[in-house]
This record gives sequence, structure tokens and C-alpha cells, in this order.
Amino acid sequence: MKELLKTVIKDFHNSELKPSHSRIIKLPLNTKTIISVIGVRRAGKTFLLYDTIKALLKKQVPVERILFLNFEDERFHFEAKDLDLVLQAYYELYPEQSYKDCYFFFDEIQNVTGWEKFIRRVFDTVSQNIYITGSNSKLLSSEIATSLRGRTISYTLYPLTFREYLNFLDVSPSYYGTRQKVNIFKWYKQFLHFGGFPELLELPDDIKIKRLQNYFDTIIYKDLIERYEISNPVILKFFLKKILVQITKPLSVNKLYNDLKSQGYKISNNVLYEYLDYIQATFAALLIPKFDFSEIKQHKSEKKAYAIDNGFLTATNYSFSKNLGALFENMIATELLKAEKEILYFKKNTECDFIIKDGANHYPVQASYEMDSADTREREIKGLMNACKYVNADKGIIITNDYEELIKAENIEIQIVPAYKFMLNMDDYL
Repeated sequence: MKELLKTVIKDFHNSELKPSHSRIIKLPLNTKTIISVIGVRRAGKTFLLYDTIKALLKKQVPVERILFLNFEDERFHFEAKDLDLVLQAYYELYPEQSYKDCYFFFDEIQNVTGWEKFIRRVFDTVSQNIYITGSNSKLLSSEIATSLRGRTISYTLYPLTFREYLNFLDVSPSYYGTRQKVNIFKWYKQFLHFGGFPELLELPDDIKIKRLQNYFDTIIYKDLIERYEISNPVILKFFLKKILVQITKPLSVNKLYNDLKSQGYKISNNVLYEYLDYIQATFAALLIPKFDFSEIKQHKSEKKAYAIDNGFLTATNYSFSKNLGALFENMIATELLKAEKEILYFKKNTECDFIIKDGANHYPVQASYEMDSADTREREIKGLMNACKYVNADKGIIITNDYEELIKAENIEIQIVPAYKFMLNMDDYL
């Protein structure tokens, strides 16, 4: 094991880093804290570490002072007792090194049970320049909180935002001019249907679907079934797919429990709630609560579920390729979450897709793919107006596929804006 570690460490030092595009998130340097990055598989956490390493190299940090290790390397089968071999291998390769000035990058370290004690020891006795990543928010955050006691800054990395998506394609985000708008709109449609996983951008559509299905299956089997030792994987898969089928609607675990029961599955309600917790932790689905001024009622409310990426919806259920309304709302929900907005849904007689909470301020937002019919227009405007009145907001936004208008009614300003404009200039609208 130690000899293999030496080979891997030396190979990293002797090779060039793979080229990568910059993300909006930039990890800080020299904070004397543990930097943790969590996010769904294949979102680009490894390349974010590479970007950080490149920033260190630009600051003339010698590559020998940087240790990078990917714990998903199939050559390794680490247990907690083996982790010290990482330090031993590094010390033997570079015995003259000043280790307090070294930088340690541990990718997907959650795969090793007991990793947190090792990281704490490295932080306390070797170096305070530590970066870790993982694909399970609950495990990583809870273990850091209990074992590392506030010695960390945590970042969540999602698949690409639409702006990042265009940047990866070397497409200018400017939509002024007919040709520019046509080009932006073409890629927006791709983003709507296939999402923002970085590795898929320029693959043919059929290969994208196969790759997305592979990503999804890996989350189910590796992050859920194996990690949590699920004894009934059939029920878990059925449960997760049921959740994704009814995105944009309030999620009732009791109803799903009854669906399972009616089909002959034997499982308790409590187990389904545990599964839901696991699903959130692995980013297989995202849940947002119903808006209420009471925090307790908000916490206890039925949640709305969204997929972490539109590509999962398209790849796992063909009907979503035609259900543009659901795809559209899911895209807007995830873009808001990527922008670190706190979002809730509103339902009191009428509905509003999102209430964005910013301190004491609230911003109602509707996501409506089309506004062509009079019924749709009336429903969306009425739902937004009622939400604005309820939270005492003087403006609201309706995001559409490609329609723009400004409406003023009852001292409330309603801005109707195309999705590509909203996603590229979110701060101008909120």
C-alpha cells in the first residue's frame, strides 16, 4: 500500500493537471481552516480542487508541497488504520519538507470510515492547509461538525449554472443582436433538457442520456444502497423514482407509503422518512418547504421535490422530454439554489412557485414556460399577486421561456422575463 501511495503521489507531481474551466465558486487559500466541498457526483468537485492547485502553483508554491489523493481510485481499499500510510509515504518521498507549509487535497474521503479522526490529526499536528470533498452532505457535514469542531468552511458545488455552461462552451453570454440571441437560445434549450453536468456538454444526445443514466444508477447503488446498507433496494429505487415523477408538487410520504402498500411492498413509514433523508444527503433530490411566517409550521410542512439536474429527469423518464412545464420549473429551482438563494413555495388558495427569502425581505417568483393562453396568464399573475400581498412585497417576477413584459397593478410591479436573461443576470432581477 505504501509503495502504491508513493507511486500515485509521484505520478501526480510529474504530470500536468488536466485543463479545466473556472467555476463561480473559488476556494480560498491559506485560511488555516479545513475547506470542505460537498456536491452530487460528477458536478466537478475534483476539477475545483485542480483549479485551487493551479492557483497555488501560480503563487510559486512548489508542486512537491502539494499532496493530492483521490479516494475513489480503484487501486486503493482504505480502512481507517491505513490512512497514516498516506503521511508515511509522503514523508519518505520528501523527508526535508516543511510539512506545516504543505497543502493536502483529499478527494471523496468519505469513502473511508473513520476519516474524520485522521483529518483532525493532520490539522492539529501536520498542516492546516487541508481540502476535502465528498458526495454526501449529511455524512460530511455532521462528521465535520462533531469531530472538527468549527475548524472548517464548507461549500456546496452543483452542476453548472447556465452562465458557467456557456463559459465551458466558450459562448459569449451576450444576447444582444439577433445572431447572439439565436445562439444563446439554442444552448438554453440544451440546458433545459440535458442539464449542466460538465462532462456531457458536447456529447451527442443519445450518449448524454446513457451517461446520465449511469450517473443516476451510481448514486442509487454506491451512495445510497452501499453507503447506507439498504436491505430493500427495490423499494428505495421505486421510492426515489416516484419522488422525481411528481416534482413541482408537494410531496406526501404517507401517499407514497400507501402506493407501495397497495402494490404489496412491506415497509414502515419511518423507513421511508429515513430513505428521504438519505436521498437529500446524496443530492439525488432537493426538497424545499412551504412558506409560512411560523418557522415551526414551515419545518413541518409538506416539501416540494426537485431533481438536482434536469438531465436526470430527461434520462430517467421519457415523459419529461414533453413535460416542458415541469422541466422549466425544475431548472429555475436549481438555478436559484446554485445562486445560494433560500427558496420556499407558496400555497394559500392560489399558488406561487417560489418565495425567495432574504433576511426580512421576500421575493415571489413564478416559473411559467408559456404565457400564451389567457387562463395561464390569469392564473400565474393572480398567484404571484396574492403571494406579493401576503409577504408584503411590492414586486414579483414571472420567468418564461421567451416572453417579456412589465405590468403594474395594485401598487405591485410584475416583471415578466425570459429564462435565459434571468439566469444570466439574476442579481439584476432580485
